Amino acid sequence: MSMAPAVLVEHVQKRYGKIEAVKDVSFQVETGVIFGLLGPNGAGKTTTLRCLCTLAAPDAGRIEIAGVSVLAQPKVARQLLGYVAQEVALDKVLTGRELLQLQAALYHLPKVKIAERIDSALQLLGLEPWADQKTGTYSGGLRKRLDLAAGLLHEPMVLVLDEPTVGLDIESRKVIWDFLRQLRERGTTILLTSHYLEEIDALADRVAIIDRGQVIAEGTPSELKDRVGGDRITLRIREFTPVAEAEQARAMAKDLPFVQDVIINSDQGNSLNLVVNPQSDSLLELQKALKAANLPIFGIAQSRPSLDDVYLSATGRTLLDAEMAAASKRDPKAERKQSMR
Repeated sequence: MSMAPAVLVEHVQKRYGKIEAVKDVSFQVETGVIFGLLGPNGAGKTTTLRCLCTLAAPDAGRIEIAGVSVLAQPKVARQLLGYVAQEVALDKVLTGRELLQLQAALYHLPKVKIAERIDSALQLLGLEPWADQKTGTYSGGLRKRLDLAAGLLHEPMVLVLDEPTVGLDIESRKVIWDFLRQLRERGTTILLTSHYLEEIDALADRVAIIDRGQVIAEGTPSELKDRVGGDRITLRIREFTPVAEAEQARAMAKDLPFVQDVIINSDQGNSLNLVVNPQSDSLLELQKALKAANLPIFGIAQSRPSLDDVYLSATGRTLLDAEMAAASKRDPKAERKQSMR
């Protein structure tokens, strides 16, 4: 067991009727790291975690926690796991301390250790001032921190977090980020999902990008960015660029010596995403070429590669556009908003 990775997921598949939630997901997490699963809502992240945490049975594949098969030995695997779901479900009439006492009883912790574990969790997450207040009075950030405390009471080897900061304000997110870094320093392995680019970039030692139920890229954030090459230029000829003009700009840009690649992002008003040589004066040269081709610039910006560029390179659309597309399937109003962009 000591030589096995903290988490092993191999060729996991899961369907719900006609919906293929997870098509084929494989990754492994080494001990003592923060591993991020990045992808838009509906990509299969939560379903993968539910299979990992024994809350759903995969249709195919292999899942292990420190060498323990989740499918063959679910009870043993659960003892090694702490799971904090995306939705926080707390009994509003209980105080924070009472809720943790209930959680400790569910974990069957030795009575002599319960008070010590609860005090330690409250202190670790900065919840001591609110410990004896009813959770119904807690803010969203405090509720999430209490949920994290509950998931840590039994001192799991692997902490699994599904969208740990979704819906929280910047200050609350920073508190949780700092806490997760402290946990990693103490040796806890953390597996988290997120669709926040900056969250994965700030926290993850390694990341797997999931799209439509499959892992499309994996590595450290730096490795993934290096794979997609030079600087990025996002270009739009006009606010709602016609396809013909976008194609004309693409053909013109591809002929420029400093341009390595050009992708038309059709989900974003036919904008162009250029990969350019970072040593060149790309913006100035591109502006001159566009002017000579009589293509007026509506918007242009240059940046270093990001994880969104990795996603764009692999799928042809950004994470934001994937989120909007998923939202439009759930809500017709979202589709109308997308068409107005």
